[in-house]
Amino acid sequence: MSENLEDLEDYVEDPDHEAPTGETAQKKATVDTHVGVHAAGFREFLLKPELMRAIADCGFEHPSEVQNEAIPQAILGTDIICQAKSGMGKTAVFVLAVLQQLNSEKKGVQALVLAHTRELSFQILSEFDRFKRFLPDVSAAVFYGGVPVATNIEAIKTEPKIVIGTPGRLAQLIEEKHLNLENLKYFVLDECDSMLESLEMRRDVQKIFRATPHTKQVMMFSATLSDAIRPVCKKFMNEPLEIYVNEGAKLTLHGLQQYFIQLQESEKNRKLVDLLDALEFNQLVIFVKSVGRATELNKLLIECNFPSIAIHGQMKQPERIAKYKEFKEFHKRIMVATNLFGRGIDISRVNVVINYDMAESTDTYLHRVGRAGRFGTKGLAISFISSGDDGTVLNNIQKLFSVNIPQLPDEIDASTYMQS
Repeated sequence: MSENLEDLEDYVEDPDHEAPTGETAQKKATVDTHVGVHAAGFREFLLKPELMRAIADCGFEHPSEVQNEAIPQAILGTDIICQAKSGMGKTAVFVLAVLQQLNSEKKGVQALVLAHTRELSFQILSEFDRFKRFLPDVSAAVFYGGVPVATNIEAIKTEPKIVIGTPGRLAQLIEEKHLNLENLKYFVLDECDSMLESLEMRRDVQKIFRATPHTKQVMMFSATLSDAIRPVCKKFMNEPLEIYVNEGAKLTLHGLQQYFIQLQESEKNRKLVDLLDALEFNQLVIFVKSVGRATELNKLLIECNFPSIAIHGQMKQPERIAKYKEFKEFHKRIMVATNLFGRGIDISRVNVVINYDMAESTDTYLHRVGRAGRFGTKGLAISFISSGDDGTVLNNIQKLFSVNIPQLPDEIDASTYMQS
């Protein structure tokens, strides 16, 4: 095994008209949300019986803090900007709000959900599918690049009420007159900062937005929203309700144990193998900084007989979705990933995250470690610190989030990060 523990090469990954703004935007920020669930039940939202039945079948009893804050306003048609930490059920807010309000008797696309990656689009479709299981007249379809446009056109002919997809492909379908949004009522951006910070994606979002009716509900969600992006979000909205759960210093993940390991680049592979041998975990995600490193590290782990797969942006779309499903369905327990997998993706069994390459920013760190300890459950995050820049990011994380991240001890009690 030791002969395979060579250093990884340091690959580099390749990485107008506006809606009127509301002058009197409402703002509501919760102060202390360290309790994982709220005492109120979903029944207090007075949702459709079909939705309540689906919620019960999913085993949900109590809404999270963000759901308790956002759902009552969302189902009334209020425009919403929502920032809340990873794993607190933001997706369910807009899924339930759309399904509650949608009129299945009306023709045409009524709801549009934009996501920045194909995997997140696919996951959102799965969320709609499980909550609309008792609403047989409500159909949903997903559209993203890497699939023939002809396939998308056939899907559009089935007249889905809900359309989910990435901005590039949806803008193309609209521009080529394949997708008509004249009856749209609900416009949603998930992980909105990723789409609006990228100028190319923002242009696509604006193209899509201009193809929709003036009167509609707009909802935007993310775990991180910078002060610079918040005004951009509001340009798409009319007097939005702003919900910032666990803002600033409280933007941490309750139940997540966080540690770092100081080591040289040449020591990373040996330390990673030792950790994989020593730790108890259900599923584990290892984050690296480039496609090349993901490929090489995954190859190394397979040679060491670990049940590992890799996912990154240079895979062809069918392979990416197949890998995502393989991991989500628990056929593999270890995934090596780039930041592509760091935002929004919800795999409930993941309880350990290892930053083989340290995140380049505090926001990226939060999204990465948020793959573990979702919805208030226990989890473990370990970061390898091998350079001065890594140490700077670590210090910034501790300062911004008012959290102490200690060095990983020689022994760690599994009960601190494994659900009993």
